[in-house]
Amino acid sequence: MGSCLLKNVILAALAFAVAAPAVAETPIIIAHRGASGERPEHTLAAYELAIDHGADYIEPDLVVTKDGALVARHENEISQTTDVASREEFSSRRRSKEIDGELINGFFAEDFTLAELRTLRAKERIPGIRPLNARFDGLYQVPTLEEIVKLIRAKEALTGRKVGLYPELKHSDFLLQEEGIDMVDLLLLELKRLGVTPGDPVFIQSFEVGPLQRLDKRSDFKLVQLVGTEGGPADEPEMRYAEMITPTGLAEIATYADAIGVDIRLILNGEANATSLVRDAHAAGLKVHAWTLRKENTFLPPALQSGTDPAGTGCGDIQMAFKLEKIGVDGLFMDDPIFGGRACAEGLIE
Repeated sequence: MGSCLLKNVILAALAFAVAAPAVAETPIIIAHRGASGERPEHTLAAYELAIDHGADYIEPDLVVTKDGALVARHENEISQTTDVASREEFSSRRRSKEIDGELINGFFAEDFTLAELRTLRAKERIPGIRPLNARFDGLYQVPTLEEIVKLIRAKEALTGRKVGLYPELKHSDFLLQEEGIDMVDLLLLELKRLGVTPGDPVFIQSFEVGPLQRLDKRSDFKLVQLVGTEGGPADEPEMRYAEMITPTGLAEIATYADAIGVDIRLILNGEANATSLVRDAHAAGLKVHAWTLRKENTFLPPALQSGTDPAGTGCGDIQMAFKLEKIGVDGLFMDDPIFGGRACAEGLIE
């Protein structure tokens, strides 16, 4: 059987239509912060475009306001993704905090009420790489989790297609220890209030271990342990990600999580050859979701780049998706769920 994922992508590109529905053999497509290759990340516009482009799941990073509302931002420090630094009325909110061992100066979501945060406007986080996205600066508010769920339901009613939710809890340990905010409690209470159940297509992810273990004891939602190339979980100072992806470490993860979300570099080495991670994780009973596929050269290995402009785009992300599917990856985090509508058929069909 050929690559269903890539055949669907090719048909979509040639027909200038949305991607064909995924079949059981293909990885799920997770819209990384929405269609963040086309719109400023973590905006309702980015999420809606991702759904329109056929994503199976949309992924909001969740932070929390001073009055306990869950909102979507890449980090709790919000100056890179909103206009807060230019708002004179909030200048006194600038401060420094040590978060997960790093001293950060800026403006933090947990120091603003939801009403205050809603006066801000989102902006493109990496305008040098995505200048076209910056055209949308100032158009969108910071969305709440409630709005994201309502958007999913509205689009499901419109299209007749199920769309999954894949939230990440950001800096849970810092917020609990330093701010007295329990994100696990907030998330479970909000999902219950919104009528979201473990029977819905939902994955909850975290780079930390404790929140996932607590969620495992208190709910039946599917859980994903995120794993990076360096360091370890902020709430487990003695634990290293490198140890967590050994067969022994994966077996331990499987006691509380259903999948691992891992940096692609842990799945494909520098020569783009497969490591043993996917095989080892599957042997432990874990799914493998790979992050993150992006079309710009600056995010791609040299062999898959197109030209020399760091912001230049080609088909490297599609080529990498093909490799990841071939070795059995179960999910792909993507900034461009439809691959930007680019016609990348040449040389990619078996």
